[in-house]
Amino acid sequence: MLGGLAAGAGSAAPMKLGRRVRVAIIGTEGHTGEITKPLPLLPDVELAAWSNAAKTPSGVKAYSGYQEMLDREKLDVVGVCTDDGARAKAILACLERGLHVVAEKPFAMTLDDHRAVERAAARGKGRFTLMLPLRFTPPFLALRRIVESGEIGEVALVGGQKSYKAGAGTSWRNRKASYSGTIPWVGIHMIDLMRWTSGREFTEVAAFQSRVGFPELGDRENTAAALFRLDNSGVGELRMDYLRPDTAQTHGDDRLRLAGTLGVAEYQYTTGVTIVTSGSKSRVIENLPEEGSLFADFLEHVYLGKPTLLPTADCIRVNLISLKAREAAERAAVLKI
Repeated sequence: MLGGLAAGAGSAAPMKLGRRVRVAIIGTEGHTGEITKPLPLLPDVELAAWSNAAKTPSGVKAYSGYQEMLDREKLDVVGVCTDDGARAKAILACLERGLHVVAEKPFAMTLDDHRAVERAAARGKGRFTLMLPLRFTPPFLALRRIVESGEIGEVALVGGQKSYKAGAGTSWRNRKASYSGTIPWVGIHMIDLMRWTSGREFTEVAAFQSRVGFPELGDRENTAAALFRLDNSGVGELRMDYLRPDTAQTHGDDRLRLAGTLGVAEYQYTTGVTIVTSGSKSRVIENLPEEGSLFADFLEHVYLGKPTLLPTADCIRVNLISLKAREAAERAAVLKI
């Protein structure tokens, strides 16, 4: 079980950190639940303050701006969940104070801001991670284990999909000033999983992006695709869209296919994790790993010195790949990463 507890597992044992940890959150966008949901199983952790939120939980001090919160509160960890345009500045403000940061993704919209955060994370006392929670979910943990076992051989092709409902009411995603783009906001999850599960690095990228119909989305692309060269000359392909109908059972439709020299392993919501190899017929993997907690994993790494499932170096790398993929789409070019 990862991160000391299973997400949402009411019977799991509490995780002790050996000290009091005061946490604050900036903003309400994205995966704030990665911080708030595990709190009942984190008795040493206190959600002390929240800035830029319309409503805060009982007992949590509210602030209208994060600078005042950072100046007044004695904090240990900050979750940065602003819109994309404001995120890098808020992360830097936290890291410069020596605070540990759990940030929404991407952590920067521009390469200059990307490098600034990378430098701050490298030189500061504060640790840094991104909200990429799919690493901690059973299907993708299972795919990584399959690849590590050698059962499908060397991965030569990785295919991914991220399909979302549009949620046009989230207006900040419809403006270039506050939205990094569909590749960095949506695609980054699958880019991370494609690298992590396959064990392969991305070396080059080409991409396309556009908005087809749906004028209410403004600047937001609702269709995109990226093609990656792998470090073993294999290929990665990722498709992304905001075209999932509101009638669909789930908000997202995530898919991942790993084709190797000995077989193929893949995940879809409707079929689960399946594998077929040169030595065995297709089968469904029934015994999946337990779900973990990104936040608990980060706290164990910071305060107990345990290895993390999501190293800072991976966060830096996947952010860069996402920005490069967006640039490749904007320039209609093949770019080295």
